[in-house]
Amino acid sequence: MTTSSIDQIILSFLPCSGLSQQQGSVEQISLHCSEGTLDWLYPKGALRLTLSPRLPSVAVGPGGGGGSSGLITACVKPSEHFHGAQLYLERDGVLELLVGDRPESSPATPHQDISRRIASFRYELRGDWTASLTDSPSVSFSEACRPCNDTELLMAVCTSDFVVRGNIRSVEEDENLRAAVIKVSATRVFRQKYTLFTGNGRMAARGDIRTLLQCGVKPGPGSFLFTGRVHFGEAWLGCAPRYKDFLQAYMAAKAAQQIPCELPVD
Repeated sequence: MTTSSIDQIILSFLPCSGLSQQQGSVEQISLHCSEGTLDWLYPKGALRLTLSPRLPSVAVGPGGGGGSSGLITACVKPSEHFHGAQLYLERDGVLELLVGDRPESSPATPHQDISRRIASFRYELRGDWTASLTDSPSVSFSEACRPCNDTELLMAVCTSDFVVRGNIRSVEEDENLRAAVIKVSATRVFRQKYTLFTGNGRMAARGDIRTLLQCGVKPGPGSFLFTGRVHFGEAWLGCAPRYKDFLQAYMAAKAAQQIPCELPVD
């Protein structure tokens, strides 16, 4: 979902069938992190959540308007066992249902026992300050699948959540996300924001990277440089040239003193 306000996004938890609340019993909560998890135990009554991230200055721009389009994208991922509440986006006083309750039985059956119900979800806020061609799986495949040019590649090395040299072991399909899962053996992990690639002893670190099915990624020989973003704890592919092609572009830019950041290459 998207909103035109750069200041805040308002979400509302409302009670489900069988849960009562006193009139006007609404608890206000303000969240200032750009990503996080909310667990509502024994949901009853209502919560009004204001997502107000502390944005980098580049996102706001001079005078609060700057060079930014002012758009924030909020991604919400309910837990598999989301129960006991409904999640709405509040926009100009109108509620738009985002996540419905998932009762085990008919939705018309009142919830007599709320002791085991947890309304839990993860959220991420993204905007111009994190924008890239392949920042999330929601971008169009025509953008996500095209090769990066040298400028985009060198910038991706500096700004990506992970930068890894490795080989493709296999490519599988994630039916739930409708994505291709690239099984990677990492010969060198230059950087990773989260623990995505792990290994034991002298064995190469291994990890998974997701990309759109439409990109048609196939396993093949050769060493690649994988970059990209982390979305809800999963790695999503950004620029991924063959390592020799990256090295050629990097060394040429370094000789011209035009590299945006240093990478300890071979």
